[in-house]
Amino acid sequence: MSTASNIARRLLEVEAVKLAPQSPFSWASGLRSPIYCDNRVLLSYPVIRSEVIEGLKELAIRFGDIYGVAGVATAGIPHGALLADRLGLPFVYIRSKAKEHGRQNQIEGRLEPGKKYLVVEDLISTGGSALKAIDALKAAGGDVAGAIAIFSYEFPAAVRAFEQANVPLATISGYAILLEEAAKHDYITDADAKTLANWREDPRAWSEAFSAGA
Repeated sequence: MSTASNIARRLLEVEAVKLAPQSPFSWASGLRSPIYCDNRVLLSYPVIRSEVIEGLKELAIRFGDIYGVAGVATAGIPHGALLADRLGLPFVYIRSKAKEHGRQNQIEGRLEPGKKYLVVEDLISTGGSALKAIDALKAAGGDVAGAIAIFSYEFPAAVRAFEQANVPLATISGYAILLEEAAKHDYITDADAKTLANWREDPRAWSEAFSAGA
């Protein structure tokens, strides 16, 4: 079994990913979604946690020589720290915005200007939070080798956003493989699989259509 398939199966096993095409979740944006992902759940399972970090390590090696690892708040922080530890590299993390007190840092830890960092996110949806963090890292003088994540919804808009930002992106697993594993292990029906595939192509239109028919 490939690493991508194994991690997709693990996400389903521990319910880090939940699929509910008939009773979708509500996102903070107000959109309805047939999938919910919380990769922080993985941290509670030592064996799976280790498999995930090994998967991130395999991705990190593709980027060649890097100086350090930068985790994106919030769930990218623990996974990024664990990866940095496994690689024996420095670690920093990037807040969603600068603190309003103390030294008003947005980047915590000792960032070395001019050094190359690999950015770690747990989940890529639109890519907005990761790209915002990358902008903050660059503004502070860091060089960005690229970004890696555990899982991606594989939205076409996210792919375009990283391409336009000229930031290489790699993920352990993704939406298409997750659906394959979900169908193989009877988490979803064939009809569910079709609904879930339609959602990925245009989440907003899917959400509006579901709400109109609810």
